[in-house]
Order: sequence, then structure tokens, then C-alpha cells
Amino acid sequence: MKPVMALVGRPNVGKSTLFNRLTKSRDAIVADFAGLTRDRHYGNAKQGRYEFIVIDTGGFEPAAETGIYKEMAKQTQQAVAEADVVVFVVDAREGLSAQDHDIANYLRKLGKPTVLAANKAEGMTASAQLSEFYELGLGEVNGISAAHGQGIRDLVDLAFEPLQLPEEPDDAAEAQQSGIVKLAVAGRPNVGKSTLINAWLGEERMVAFDQPGTTRDAISVPFERNGQKFELIDTAGLRRKGKVFEAIEKFSVVKTLQAIESANVVLLLLDATQGVTDQDAHIAGYILESGRAVVLAVNKWDAVDAYAREGVRRQIETRLPFLKFAEMHFISAKKRQGIGPLWGSIAQAHKAAMCKMTTPVLTRLLQEAVQFQSPKRAGMFRPKLRYAHQGGMNPPVIVVHGNSLEHVTDAYKRFLEGRFRKEFNLVGTPLRIEMKTSKNPYADKE
Repeated sequence: MKPVMALVGRPNVGKSTLFNRLTKSRDAIVADFAGLTRDRHYGNAKQGRYEFIVIDTGGFEPAAETGIYKEMAKQTQQAVAEADVVVFVVDAREGLSAQDHDIANYLRKLGKPTVLAANKAEGMTASAQLSEFYELGLGEVNGISAAHGQGIRDLVDLAFEPLQLPEEPDDAAEAQQSGIVKLAVAGRPNVGKSTLINAWLGEERMVAFDQPGTTRDAISVPFERNGQKFELIDTAGLRRKGKVFEAIEKFSVVKTLQAIESANVVLLLLDATQGVTDQDAHIAGYILESGRAVVLAVNKWDAVDAYAREGVRRQIETRLPFLKFAEMHFISAKKRQGIGPLWGSIAQAHKAAMCKMTTPVLTRLLQEAVQFQSPKRAGMFRPKLRYAHQGGMNPPVIVVHGNSLEHVTDAYKRFLEGRFRKEFNLVGTPLRIEMKTSKNPYADKE
């Protein structure tokens, strides 16, 4: 599973700028005033050979006892508890502060692997101005500039190298070889994940056992249904009490993200009594970004009336439009209503994710699509789509070759996606289409 890095520090030292630099995104709002980030923010990051989850946090005041700063401190403490390594960000321009000392004392007491990053250190890497941060007692001071990208690669190497992370296996190849479908049940707290899992296992009367997983205490439950072996990855509140601060929420977002990464199929569970929340949309977006096959299930359907049901349907259409390819079920895990048909959709989604598409068939479909509707001309050039082949599975990737393909619009890609989905019955899985333009052999000649 992907390792986790938490960014902590006092307000306005550049944690969100560093988050955006690591994730190559603009997901975290950045402005030149303190206290903008208040909740934890999760993102996928890749630097060099390391792929990891990074958590952005609000300004940290360990001694805060009241108000919003106390809540922000709880969020940061939860992020540190979930992390494999902590990056403590300080401001090289403003220098050392009393709050930096408080945070350093907190981190030293925890004993969590910590790397000290002095941000805004453009042109100061060899400056004596950085030497004052050695007072914090956290080892080497690493001068970086999140805004300009200086020193970021070295910082990541320094953070993860001591952890001796194992090589990540290829989940798709591993699943094909073993014949086991990895199924993650994901969703917000209290949507009924454990109830659904217990209903499945009780209904099928299968012998299940708890297999200790990673340091995150994730539990995998092997079981078999109609001859098909599954590995159920449970993300529902599995951390031992002794490893969680009592004042902090016991739901770990990291567990859900790591479970999604290691699964072949994800069952996203929603709560009909609460509708589609921001957290549901974030989890759904992460599933799509990870390229995992997905099945939607709306739990507690028996607890809402007809008016509320229609509202939930409209919310799903408006807030989760990017999951239109997924099958949707309305269930009651507590009463065991509608949970049987979920297995058909799970099997269909897995089959679609592992679908093999031959080059001749893909090329024929591509040429038929172009004859039916050509891509729009861009200036003097019209994109020419010549042939297509499969570039990967879980999710399926189709690589299209031709000329001037950088001018192919997103709308035309969706048109192609629809035709490919219909031909191969790709229900329940994302489909990625990549365009590769042939190099002009005369481009470098006068």
C-alpha cells in the first residue's frame, strides 16, 4: 500500500503550496494570509520512484484548547497518526518562532519519523539564516522552495529512504494469476459498511477469518461465492483503541484511500438518509482517479419516503455525474434487502476492468467512428486517427495513434468512449483513451 506523508507546521508557512507541488495540482487553496486551510486534505503524489498519499493540514497549535484552533489541532493530530512520515514545514524568511518550538516538542514526543523543511529558502540553501532551525532538535534542516520547486525531490527521497518501502506488486497481474477478486467496501462513517459485510457473510454462511494486514490495521476477509474467490477489504473503523487519540475521530480516510488503491473493484456505499455529501464526492473522485471498477449502492433505502428517494436520485445525477458508467443499487443492509444482486454487478465490473480488446477490432471501431463523425478541424489541420490498440487493464486503456491528435476535443473523446463501451460492454469500469501523435520526419529539416 502507498505510504503516507503528512505536512504540518504553523499557519502560512507554505504547506498548501508544497501540497500542490507534490500532487501536481491546484487542489489546495493558496493565499497570502494565515488560517486558510482548516481541514485535512488528501492527494496522490509521485516524486521520483516514490508514489504516496500526502495530507495537507491547517496551522497547528498543539496547546490550543478552544475554538477553531482546537478543531484544527485535532485534524493535524489525526493526520500525524495516519502518516508514515511527517514533514515539518517552517518559514525560512520569518525565522524561528515559539510556535515552531511547541510543534517540534509535540513531534519529538510521538517519535514519528520527521523531516524538517525550511520553506521559502530561495537562494538561501547555504545561508547561516537556516542554522537557527537546528535548535528544534529534529536533525538536518532542508532548505526548499515550494513555490519554485527547489529541493522537493531531495526532500521526498530523504523522507522515504529510511522507511525501506517494499516494491508495490502489480495488482491486476496478481489478481489474474491468483483468480481472486479484491473488493473494497468504501464510504463515509456509519453508512452501513460493517452491516453489509456481516449480511453477506451470514447469508452465504462462509467461514471467514481476520488476516492482519498493514500497520494501518486493515482487515482482509477471504471468502468464496459460487466458486469465485474474493478478498474483501474492510475499511470500517478497524484501528485499535490504543493507537487513536480519544478526542479524534476514529475514521481514517487513509485506510479508505489505501483500500481503493489495492482493490480491483470498489463498492461505494452511500447513505439514503443523508444524501450525497462532499465526502462521498471526494471518495468517488478518488476511485475514478485511481481507475478502479466501481459499483454504487445506496443503503438505508427502507428508511426514507418516496420524496427523499427522488431527492437522492437527483443528487447522485448532479454530484456524481462522472460515475454514470457504474451500476447503481438501492439496498437495506440491515434488512438484507437488495444485497444479492450486488454480486452480479461486482462480477460484471471486474470482467469489464480486465477486458482484453484486440487491435484489429479496436482499429475497425475507430475507423467506423471516424466515418460516422470526423473530429473537428483545428485551423489548417484536421486530426487523423489511424489505428488503436489496448494499452492496459484495470482500468482498460485504449491508445489511439495518428496525426495532429493534440487537437482532438474532449467531446470527441467521449464520443469514441461511448462506441468502445458499447462494443465491449464496459459497464462499471473507467475507460481511458490516450492519443499518441506520430512524429513528422521532416519537422527538423529546412
